[in-house]
Amino acid sequence: MNDGARDVRSEKTGPSRNLLLSIALRAAREEARFGLRELGRRVGVNPALLSNWELGQRTPRVEDVAGILGALGVVGEQKRRIMHLVRTTGAGMVVLGDQSTRDHLAALGDCAALARSISVWHPLLIPDVLQIPDYSKAVLVAQGFSNKEAYQLATIRAESGNLIIGPGAKPITAFIGTAALTEPVGTPEIMGRQLGFLDNVVATSREVVVRIVPENTGWHPGLSGPFTLFATPPAAVAHFSHHRAGSFVPDDGGEYRGIVERLEKVAKTPLESAMLIEDLAATFAPDGHG
Repeated sequence: MNDGARDVRSEKTGPSRNLLLSIALRAAREEARFGLRELGRRVGVNPALLSNWELGQRTPRVEDVAGILGALGVVGEQKRRIMHLVRTTGAGMVVLGDQSTRDHLAALGDCAALARSISVWHPLLIPDVLQIPDYSKAVLVAQGFSNKEAYQLATIRAESGNLIIGPGAKPITAFIGTAALTEPVGTPEIMGRQLGFLDNVVATSREVVVRIVPENTGWHPGLSGPFTLFATPPAAVAHFSHHRAGSFVPDDGGEYRGIVERLEKVAKTPLESAMLIEDLAATFAPDGHG
């Protein structure tokens, strides 16, 4: 075999691709502002093969990833996390454990950074990306996190605000169940501020669309549980937030895209939703009737 040849027989292809690794590699390259050709020249790999790795069409070997991270200047916790992905993830569900761990949060950050669009559905709560810190903390404490853990995680979640406004804003469609607007979380004052924030986002954001899903619409697949769908270049990735953990699943068959399409049919229009949010926000205001 000549020096420029590559033995790819050990690389995984097709459905067994390592999707979270693909997303992490592309996010690291874009963060370092490297093009595929420049990176390929530095690590001695054909740019087309690098692209295959980033699209999840093939899975690189451990030494390939180590070389890429070295060329990109990735060190410390980020390097440890990505090298861990090389050895541990594959097809199907990938569980990274407690949502407050850095690995879990970093994987979410990678998906958000690469997403062309984000669809989020929650029947009972305001989705994470649209929560104010006090609301997040109240939810987390109710889930069993300590006050300290809840404060730290709520603070980190607040940093996702750059997905809503500013140059890093992403097109986000949020489907929210009516119960999320009427069932108080924390104190009435916290709930009022949360709904006021949501009302302001709906009125001012060019990227965020909020649609309320009413009750009594009959059974639909969204009732199986909340999720966030990231449309990333390698594939759509569904993230599920559990009690104290979370998981990532490639939407290869379009099942979760199908749920989003079903929600689009049963949800109120954006204008109807905005009017409902405004009305309910007023009931939690100090001079309201809540």
